[in-house]
Amino acid sequence: MAIIKPFQCIHPARGLVERIAALPYDVYNRAEARREAAGEPLSFLNIDRAETQFEEGHDMYAPEVYQRAHDLLWGMVREGKLIQERQPGYYLYELTREGRSQTGIVACASIDDYQNGVIRKHENTRADKEADRTRHVDVCHAQTGPVFLAHRRDEGLGNLVDQVKRRPPFFSFTSRDGVIHRGWSIFDAAEIGKIRSAYEKIGPIYIADGHHRAASAVKVGQMRRKAHPDYSGTEEFNYFLSVLFPAEELLIMDYNRLVRDLNGLTKTQFLEKVSEKCEIEPSAEAVRPGGKGQMGLYLENQWYLLTAKPELLREDPVEGLDVSFLQRELLEPVLRIKDPKTDPRIDFVGGVRGLEELERRVKEDCAAAFSMYPTSIGELFAVADAGRLMPPKSTWFEPKLRSGIFIHGIEAE
Repeated sequence: MAIIKPFQCIHPARGLVERIAALPYDVYNRAEARREAAGEPLSFLNIDRAETQFEEGHDMYAPEVYQRAHDLLWGMVREGKLIQERQPGYYLYELTREGRSQTGIVACASIDDYQNGVIRKHENTRADKEADRTRHVDVCHAQTGPVFLAHRRDEGLGNLVDQVKRRPPFFSFTSRDGVIHRGWSIFDAAEIGKIRSAYEKIGPIYIADGHHRAASAVKVGQMRRKAHPDYSGTEEFNYFLSVLFPAEELLIMDYNRLVRDLNGLTKTQFLEKVSEKCEIEPSAEAVRPGGKGQMGLYLENQWYLLTAKPELLREDPVEGLDVSFLQRELLEPVLRIKDPKTDPRIDFVGGVRGLEELERRVKEDCAAAFSMYPTSIGELFAVADAGRLMPPKSTWFEPKLRSGIFIHGIEAE
């Protein structure tokens, strides 16, 4: 039973949503964030990455950076650029990319459900990234980026979503990457009751993307509970901003691997090692794997299709992942890349950048690239249901949810 509740949303004023909405804070490195924020003074990136408001090289984790984020956020509320609704409601958020749409319900999820396993995770968080977002939420008194949640389809909920979407949206715009964003508000008491009841019966809910945002919101909630031992459980800090999608609407793209060297092996020696684990077939075209157990290898201007030898495949929900096979059979024993989270000899490229990016990087600064078959949502669910964790960079969800469209205040200003 999941508690998924309506909330008093803070959102852009009419006509400003396109200017304010921004890609998630962790999509950009420091230089990219600075350029992006400089191009649009209302961009929410100014708040999510407030170090952009200081001179280059300023400590991005300094107290004044988080305070600037707070001041910018609540300054926009006072100026009427951001509006806080007076009544709680749910919202729909539809994203359409290349003709494919997904529609989620914007709501607040319970930090208790995160802690008791009703909301399930599949990825570890990094302490430094979690500490950063914890301070951001705590100082801003708000959750500024939604956690991307997924669940199995519920027929009644799907029908209600379809019904709401027949009404005119309260915002609609196309972002620079060609994604169409539309939103609807739900304030009707009967519709709110149906949504709340549906989630009480829907079963487990899964974090698809945003593990650091979820963990940070939970940590702030725990801090506020400790500071207010008489808390009732209804306070906003007990909940975190989320968008919940039915699993069948989601697109998981490949998350590809680049290696900077071949651990001293020649091309011939490396391919001999690979042939012990995979069938190898040279390809005249870039290889986009067509099924589970297949990978592409780009090496010295040549693509190869790799097919894992059946006897090396495993049924375990984690060890059975293609990214686990690559790590277990090739990256660690052959290239001596033991920890992909920390080894500087490996890099990761989301499938949205295309196979051309892999070719470019191999020609520029890497020795080889592996193109992967995407992890499925069923595999993600199986890992989370088993209480296990995926290897790093196993899933790339597209399109990305924008920050700044829906904001959840956890304390009155």
